[in-house]
Amino acid sequence: MLKGFKNFLMQGEVIVVAVGLVVALAFSTLVKAFTDSIITPLVSAMEGGGTPGLGWTINGQFVNVGAFISAIIYFVIFMAVIYFLLVVPFRAYMARLGKEVFGAPKAPAPVKTCPECLSGDLPAAATKCLHCGSVQP
Repeated sequence: MLKGFKNFLMQGEVIVVAVGLVVALAFSTLVKAFTDSIITPLVSAMEGGGTPGLGWTINGQFVNVGAFISAIIYFVIFMAVIYFLLVVPFRAYMARLGKEVFGAPKAPAPVKTCPECLSGDLPAAATKCLHCGSVQP
């Protein structure tokens, strides 16, 4: 039972969905901070009031730009942590298993050099040169 659960969790789709949910959660925090700190005060600027912080006051209502900048910094740091603690180790684990993971860098295809025209971009399995047409060994 535990082995089946581990196999389920190690499927690429589950990790991709989990990372997507985390990104959505972090992005929703960013959007909430934007609306709470900038949009809401602009809409309610007619009523007055305010809070201290980085920003400006419009008609007595404080537009808190500092909270929004903090949310952006939080988003960037959070996504870096997710990338380096989840995505990179998962890609390494899947590479050890010999499975390709979406978004992982691919190894370049093997190439060879033509002995006649010295072009170095021939696929390793080529039997004829693409440039001069000579037969390849």
